[in-house]
Amino acid sequence: MPHLRPGSQSQGSLRVLKPSGPRDLKPAADWTRAVPPRPRVPSRFPAGQLPGSGRWTMEAVALGFLLLALAGSSAGDEAREAEAVRALLTRLLGPGPAAAFSVSVERSLAAESGLDTYRLSGGGAGAQVRVLGSTGVAAAAGLHRYLRDFCGCHVAWSGSQLRLPQPLPALPDELTEATPNRYRYYQNVCTQSYSFVWWDWARWEQEIDWMALNGINLALAWSGQEAIWQRVYLTLGLTQSEVDEYFTGPAFLAWERMGNLHTWGGPLPRSWHLKQLYLQHRILDRMRSFGMVPVLPAFAGHVPKAITRVCPQVNVTQLGSWGHFNCSYSCSFLLAPDDPLFPIVGSLFLRELTKEFGTDHIYGADTFNEMQPPSSEPSYLAAATAAVYQAMITVDPDATWLLQGWLFQHQPQFWGPDQVRAVLGAVPRGRLLVLDLFAESQPVYSRTASFQGQPFIWCMLHNFGGNHGLFGALEAVNRGPLAARLFPNSTMVGTGMAPEGIGQNEVVYALMAELGWRKDPVTDLGAWVTSFAARRYGVSHGDAEAAWRLLLRSVYNCSGEACRGHNRSPLVRRPSLQMVTTVWYNRSDVFEAWRLLLTATPTLATSPAFRYDLVDITRQAIQELVSLYYEEVRTAYLNKELVPLLRAAGILAYELLPSLNNILASDSRFLLGSWLEQARAAAVSEAEAHFYEQNSLYQLTLWGPDGNILDYANKQLAGLVANYYTPRWQLFMEMLVESLVQGTPFQQHQFDNNAFQLEQTFVLSTRRYPNQPQGDTVDLAKKLFLKYYPRWMAGSL
Repeated sequence: MPHLRPGSQSQGSLRVLKPSGPRDLKPAADWTRAVPPRPRVPSRFPAGQLPGSGRWTMEAVALGFLLLALAGSSAGDEAREAEAVRALLTRLLGPGPAAAFSVSVERSLAAESGLDTYRLSGGGAGAQVRVLGSTGVAAAAGLHRYLRDFCGCHVAWSGSQLRLPQPLPALPDELTEATPNRYRYYQNVCTQSYSFVWWDWARWEQEIDWMALNGINLALAWSGQEAIWQRVYLTLGLTQSEVDEYFTGPAFLAWERMGNLHTWGGPLPRSWHLKQLYLQHRILDRMRSFGMVPVLPAFAGHVPKAITRVCPQVNVTQLGSWGHFNCSYSCSFLLAPDDPLFPIVGSLFLRELTKEFGTDHIYGADTFNEMQPPSSEPSYLAAATAAVYQAMITVDPDATWLLQGWLFQHQPQFWGPDQVRAVLGAVPRGRLLVLDLFAESQPVYSRTASFQGQPFIWCMLHNFGGNHGLFGALEAVNRGPLAARLFPNSTMVGTGMAPEGIGQNEVVYALMAELGWRKDPVTDLGAWVTSFAARRYGVSHGDAEAAWRLLLRSVYNCSGEACRGHNRSPLVRRPSLQMVTTVWYNRSDVFEAWRLLLTATPTLATSPAFRYDLVDITRQAIQELVSLYYEEVRTAYLNKELVPLLRAAGILAYELLPSLNNILASDSRFLLGSWLEQARAAAVSEAEAHFYEQNSLYQLTLWGPDGNILDYANKQLAGLVANYYTPRWQLFMEMLVESLVQGTPFQQHQFDNNAFQLEQTFVLSTRRYPNQPQGDTVDLAKKLFLKYYPRWMAGSL
C-alpha cells in the first residue's frame, strides 16, 4: 500500500483531472445525432439558456448530456479503454481463450446516435471475434452480449458459467447495437455499507468487471471520503478527538454520509482511512480506464456538533431524530444555507477531494434523506438546495449534481408540489440529475411532471437491507423504462440499478442490465427466463427451466405499490402473536419449483450456480414452512390447545431452523463465517478485527445499541440462523407454553426484553464461525424435501 499523507497525491498511474471551464458549445440541430461527451468532461447547459422559452422537452434536456465536447477524446483514451477491456477479457476467460477476440474502441462508432454503441463481427473456425465499442464500457457490453447470446455463457455475483463452444460461433452478419439512453447507473448510497463495506481490491476488481460487462457507465465512487473530511475538519479547527467522535463505524458510514447518523459504531481507526484512500485511487483508476463516470461525494450541509465550539456564532439547525436513535447518535446539525460558513465548508471539501482524486464533474449529495427539513417554506428549500449546488460550482464550474429522489417518495406528505418544485427549480435545468430510485414500484417522475424538466434516471431499487428471500417485480421492471421514456415531455436520460444490498435474486439484475441496452421490453419473459436458466447452468434442462417459469409467475411477479424487496418473513423477525404471514404468490409454486430443481440434480449437480440455487430454493421453502408452522403455533395457543402447540413449536424451533442452518452451511456463499472473515481481513490487529466483526454483527441484527432498526438488514446465513434466530424462536415457544400451562396472558413486553438479552449476547460474543462449507447440498436438500414435501402435499404439516 502506498503511503498517503494528508494533502499528498498518489504516486500511481492515476491522472489528476482538472475541472473543465465553460465552453462555447453550439447545440446540434438534431440531438439524437450528437456525439456523446467524454465521460470525464460532461458538457452542460449554460445556465438559463434552455431552448423553448422555459418549456422543457425530452430533446432539450437530453441535449445537455449529448453535446459534442470539443474534439472529443484522444486516440490515447480510446487505446486505454480498449486495453482495459482486453485485460478484463483475460481475467474472465484466461489468456488462451481471450486471444480469440479482438477488441477496439472508436468514438466515431457513436457518431450517428451519440449514444454508447458496440459492433460485433467475425468468429467461426480460425477467425477472431471482433468487438468494437464507442467506449470501453460499450465494448465490454458487446463482449458480454456475444458471450451471453452466442456462447450461452453467464456472469453473476455468485459465480460464472463460461464454457465456450469450440470453435467460437460465427456471427452471420455484423451486429450493431446502440443503447437508447445516455446512462446506465449502478448503486445506492446504502450499498456501500450493506455490501461493499469490507471489500478489498480483489473483490472491487470483480465488481467493476461485472459493471463493465453489464454496460454500467455511471456509478458512485464514495470510498475514502472520510479521510478527506478529516483533513477539512482539522483545517476548520476541530480536534482529532472531535473528528473521531463524529464518524460512525464502517458498517454505518452510508447514513453518516447522508446526515442520518453520527458517532454510532465508531470511531474509525487510522488504518481505515489509509486503506480507503488506497482503494479509492484504484477504484477510480479502473472505472475511468473503461470510460465509466465515477460520481464523487459533495457537501450536503451536515456538520459535526463541534463546529459550534469553533464558530460559536454559526447558524445551525439541529434536525430531528432518525431511525429510533436518540440524539446521542442522530439529530444531525445542518448549516443554514445563508451562513458564511456553508460555502467555505463545501468548497474546502470539494477542492481537497478533487485535488486527491481528480473529477468527472458529477457529484452526489443528499441533504434531506429520510429527514424532515426544518421548514416547508419553498423559499427555504430552494435556498438550501441552491447552497449545495453553489458550493459545487465554486470549485468545479462544470459540476452536475446527482440527487437521490428517494426523499420525494419517502415522505410524500411533506413533499407537496410546491416543495418539490422549490428543490428542482433551485438548480439550473440540466445541472441536476435525479435518480427516480424506486421507479419499478413507486415512480416519482409521473407525479412531478418528469421532475419539472430536470433529467432523471429510471432506477430499480428492488432490495432493502441486503435481505435474502426470493423476490422480484419482473413485469413492472420490464415495462417501466419504456413507459418512462414515452411519458409526455419525458426527461429520462438513463436506467439504473440501485439496490441497498447485492448478492441475491440475480435473475432480476440480469433483466435490468439487459433493459439498459433495449429500446423495448422483453416480449416474452417466460422464454427469456428459460434461456436464463440454460445459460446459468450451461445446459438446457426441462425441469430446471420449468422451475424458473414457476418462480417467474410467483415470487418474481409481485405487482402494485405494496411490493418492497424487504423480507418480513416471521423467520427473520422477533416473534410475536401478531406477525403477518400472507404472501403475494401461491406457495405451491415454490414447493413445485423446489421439486423440479431436485429432479434436475443428476444432470446439473456439478454446476456451482445450480448448487447455489438449490440452497436458495430450499432456504425459501423452509421460510414458507416456518410461516405455516407459526400459524399453527398461534392458532393452537389462541385455542388453548397444548399438544398441537407443543408439536408445531417443536418442529419449527427444533427441527426446521436447525435444518435450515445445515443446508446454508453446505455452501460458502451462505456462511456467516465468510461474511465476518471479510471484516476481519480489513483489520490490521486482532482488536481491530473484533471491532469490525462487531460492527458487522450489529448491522445484521440490532442495527443500533437498543435494537433501533431491528432485523432490517436480516440475512439467512449459517451461524446467524443457529445462534441468533433459533434461540429467539425457542425462547418464544417456551414462553408461549409457559403462558398456556400457567393460564396467564403472554407478556410480549417481557419476551421482548428477554429476546434483547439474547440478541445483544450474540452481537457481543467473540465466537468464531466456520468459513468453510460443511455437508453436501444435494443430499441435505433431498432429505429435507422427502421429509416436508409429502406433508405439504397432503395438507398435514
